[in-house]
Amino acid sequence: MEKKQTENGDHEEETQPKQPIPLLTPYKMGPFQLSHRVVMAPLTRQRSYGYVPQPHAILYYSQRATKGGFLISEATGISDTAQGFVHTPGIWTKEQVEAWKPIVDAVHAKGAVFFCQIVHVGRVSNSGFQPNGKAPISSTNKAAKPVISSGGFEVEFSPPRRLNTDEIPEILNDFKVAAMNAMEAGFDGVEIHGAHGFLIEQFLKDQVNDRTDEYGGSLENRCRFALQIAETVSNAIGPQRVGFRLSPWTDYFDASDSNPAALGLYMAEALNKYRVLYLHVVEPRVTINVDEQNSSGRRHDSDSLVPIRKAFKGTFLAAGGYLRDDGNEAVEEGRADLIVYGRWFLANPDLPRRFELNAPLNKYDRATFYTSDPVVGYNDYPVLEDEATCAIKA
Repeated sequence: MEKKQTENGDHEEETQPKQPIPLLTPYKMGPFQLSHRVVMAPLTRQRSYGYVPQPHAILYYSQRATKGGFLISEATGISDTAQGFVHTPGIWTKEQVEAWKPIVDAVHAKGAVFFCQIVHVGRVSNSGFQPNGKAPISSTNKAAKPVISSGGFEVEFSPPRRLNTDEIPEILNDFKVAAMNAMEAGFDGVEIHGAHGFLIEQFLKDQVNDRTDEYGGSLENRCRFALQIAETVSNAIGPQRVGFRLSPWTDYFDASDSNPAALGLYMAEALNKYRVLYLHVVEPRVTINVDEQNSSGRRHDSDSLVPIRKAFKGTFLAAGGYLRDDGNEAVEEGRADLIVYGRWFLANPDLPRRFELNAPLNKYDRATFYTSDPVVGYNDYPVLEDEATCAIKA
């Protein structure tokens, strides 16, 4: 280490500036200059009463916004047929658009970039959520199996109605209108939700899609619907404002595929044609027996994303149980440009700051993930300054 001479002739060691960790280095994502690579995941929170975002979301999102940070909104329905969960937001009506505006403004006031994740749940619904009690729509007429909710009770899904080929353009238009509405609300772009067993995945994956028209059978046919959505939305708002989320290896709501690696690779290569800004992929995970509050609770199968990452020409986002160290490693090794954090960002509004200081993380309360309370488990997780104040008072 070099020494410098002081005014009285003594020498002292010159301290080197501390280098930021990989997660906290700047990154240029298309037209957006990000100051760090810690992304807030799209997180369903079920606090939007009547499918309309509420004022308490202003604090929730702005708490997690930083200058040059990147946030993705909770999954937001594109139409009145797109819903399958209580108190989730939409963006197909003027009222919903107006309700989103102050939320987006608050995030922008903090200097962050904000994308709206747009979704259609397809068969992950029941007739009670559908207009006039009709059957949900899907790629198939096979119902998803019941699941156990976070509250411990069984949730059943109504048998869906298989979309006719000539109805597909109507759904494409719903995605287009939702994307344009998101821009009207002030969002910087949209993320198309093509993951987690919802409508797009019901077309993508061969264990669900049993169609015999041009949207079923071969890998190319099964990806057609997703790619038409990407093209339609990109043409409407510009590809530099469009991201796409995939989860080839997951099996949410019985949506699995016999060759997830091939599916992911095909979609990555095909999306290049439409020049979308980013591809957001959920990693395959292998569960191990550890305390998930002290580690991710899972082991990364990091090599599986490498071919997809290499094939896609835009920004690459990786998600799936990352913490500070493995997020740093993924960025440093070039396996992802940005790392997406879900439950840890939920419980730590100042997550980038905690990563910078290597500070302890708040524990999350899974029981309050999906309650309708506007404060508890939503806006009441402390930031570091709050904790310091509490410690002084104690």
